[in-house]
Amino acid sequence: MATKTAGGNAAFHNFHNDFSHIQDPNERRRLALAEIDKAPFGWYHVRAIAVAGIGFFTDAYDIFAINLVTSMLGVVYWQRAKKNPGHIPSTSDTAIKVATSGGTVIGQVGFGWLADMVGRKRMYGLELILIIFATLAQALSSSSQAISIVGLLIFWRVLMGVGIGGDYPLSSIITSEFATTKWRGAMMGAVFAMQGIGQFTAAIIALIVATGFKGSLESAAKVQNCSGVCGLAVDKMWRIIIGFGAVPGCIALYFRLTIPETPRYTFDVARDAEKAVEDVKAYTSGLPEGKPDEVSRAAVLQDSRVRLDPPKASWGDFWRHYGQWRHGKVLLGTAGSWFFLDVAFYGLGLNNTIILQAIGYTGGSNVYHIFRNAAIGNLIIVCAGAIPGYWVTVATVDTIGRKPIQLMGFTILTILFIVIGFAYNHLGHNALLALYVLCQFFFNFGPNATTFIVPGECFPTRYRSTSHGLSAASGKVGAIIAQVVFGPLRVKGHPTEANPSPWLNHVMQIFALFMFLGLFTTLLIPETKRKTLEELAGEVPGTPNYDPETAGHRESSVLPDHSSGERDLGEKAV
Repeated sequence: MATKTAGGNAAFHNFHNDFSHIQDPNERRRLALAEIDKAPFGWYHVRAIAVAGIGFFTDAYDIFAINLVTSMLGVVYWQRAKKNPGHIPSTSDTAIKVATSGGTVIGQVGFGWLADMVGRKRMYGLELILIIFATLAQALSSSSQAISIVGLLIFWRVLMGVGIGGDYPLSSIITSEFATTKWRGAMMGAVFAMQGIGQFTAAIIALIVATGFKGSLESAAKVQNCSGVCGLAVDKMWRIIIGFGAVPGCIALYFRLTIPETPRYTFDVARDAEKAVEDVKAYTSGLPEGKPDEVSRAAVLQDSRVRLDPPKASWGDFWRHYGQWRHGKVLLGTAGSWFFLDVAFYGLGLNNTIILQAIGYTGGSNVYHIFRNAAIGNLIIVCAGAIPGYWVTVATVDTIGRKPIQLMGFTILTILFIVIGFAYNHLGHNALLALYVLCQFFFNFGPNATTFIVPGECFPTRYRSTSHGLSAASGKVGAIIAQVVFGPLRVKGHPTEANPSPWLNHVMQIFALFMFLGLFTTLLIPETKRKTLEELAGEVPGTPNYDPETAGHRESSVLPDHSSGERDLGEKAV
């Protein structure tokens, strides 16, 4: 019998002592994880959402802010350009933006793998440090005779992208593994929905700094004439906008560095049953980590490592696991859906200039009005479709389900892109604006949210982070294709001032095909609503997903009464 520990009260229950009489480490594991799964929604859940969500707020802020900043860079660094002075060249603009996506792919795969190898706790916070450092470095960058501002920004944005990429698998799986089963989708959706708030804040900060430097900006009628005090003001503006992205990260950093390890990782990968049970108590008590009795821990540690059921992670086990179609198709479904989504999601941004023209927020009588209108226009775009879509998902994902929302989203988006693509030349600005807002809404009340949620739930603990990272990385590859391939493709033909993107309608038609293909990859993923992570991983006997090999059970060891107990536990957790 395990040694009892001191502490515990009505507010912070001592889960360890509840299970101290249980000798079987597998039984202790099931009971401890059930406490997390069936826990009522509380402040510790809100705290987990806030700590993880601030990371996504920072990620979205940094990515969205560069769309507003590149026009400012054109004013500062291309003022004396022979061609199109005051405007950044399209190749430089694309390179700066794609650099972030390239770094993100590296971070998603690298941090995803490391979180499975060395633990969630050890990696969580490191990606935020990288984001903060690279963000501040960008804000302090300047060109010289030896290196251009584009080269510097690309270097720092690749590093920042690595940090942003790491935040995807880490925030998703940490939220998932600490969440109550009943509201797990809403918790993960709320973390992801902070992207919309980050985009909104980036536009707000741009509007504030434009207003703050109003007097200086009004001294120039056009960007090509913005020199002297006007140029100095714009140089300060872009640095403030970029640099502010580090502020929320600094606030969240302490909390990320002091979270306890997720009990599921401690049970299934570290195979330390005593520490895992204590970490459950620490999480619900708001403490950094559990502190088990070391004598008791040493006594049961070796036994736990031998007797705990889930297989140990290894390359051989990884290929064996995903080599089976029943498991491999899930990874194909999550990665493929995210890829098809991001091609169109990032490609839809190619319409932003036209949409801003439609609502009358492009250009202006002087540089102040140009930057002010750009900030307000982007605020309207974010508020009109993106933010409502995120929060409708949060409200419905645990009742409607992930798979129906994703299927519905891909279906509606296929129809919307067909309409935009084939009727493009017959649509007025108002009609195009309405279709754009609908696309933004059903991206976020649809596959943009669910492709983030599902990979954090449907894989076994030992490969959950790696699998989420691979899925997210495939999405970012789609984003790079949208920016590098479809961006230049839209100007194919004979662009004119009246029609600068003659091939844009055909690009929208191609996006409709990608949305249609997303329907088929969605059919490969399971419905994860109101199911425990262990049931989804195939570890609970008597459930449709049960796989004795994945659970580490020998068929002869799964007795009927033992199966019944596990099945009952899974039902109670739901």
